[in-house]
Amino acid sequence: MKPVLNPNIFYYNTALSDASKDLGRELAAILSENCISDKTPVILCIGTDRATGDCLGPLVGEKLNFIDDRFIVIGSLSAPVHALNIRRVIQDIYENIPNPYIIAVDAALGVSNHVGFITLSDSPLAPGKGVNKKLPIIGDVSITGIVNVSGANSHNLLQSTRLSVVMKLSDCIADAIKYSVDYLGDF
Repeated sequence: MKPVLNPNIFYYNTALSDASKDLGRELAAILSENCISDKTPVILCIGTDRATGDCLGPLVGEKLNFIDDRFIVIGSLSAPVHALNIRRVIQDIYENIPNPYIIAVDAALGVSNHVGFITLSDSPLAPGKGVNKKLPIIGDVSITGIVNVSGANSHNLLQSTRLSVVMKLSDCIADAIKYSVDYLGDF
């Protein structure tokens, strides 16, 4: 049976001052509902450092390098998880990490009035979907940052995405994940 993509999607506007705290609280609620105390939380930050719009995941991973040691962070600017290595990385996670609970983070394209928004879903994501790549669906929870509008020439849109948008999204997502750890306390 194929996993259902995005049955529950929550949107967070990074222009609002409490966006990261609100996202962190909701993420903590999802994590606690799924009893992650017996699981190993893995934050899988997907993207490449070679395209401005697609570096959201690696930037989040970079900002989370020193998060609580109960969480494993995979994907950063120096070790990105991208289309060429994602299958191997996923295989390594399932072979080497006991009972992983994956929080997948990736950039997304969307409608113009959602650029700068973050989505949170209690379902997996399909990395590369916005640029018509067929990559494995991954994640127990997914977080995306809408970096630009979707369109016919998505590859060029990712190359011409404003870095300020990506930085604001990555700051908010990283802060939210840190808040979620605080909200969870000792699990």
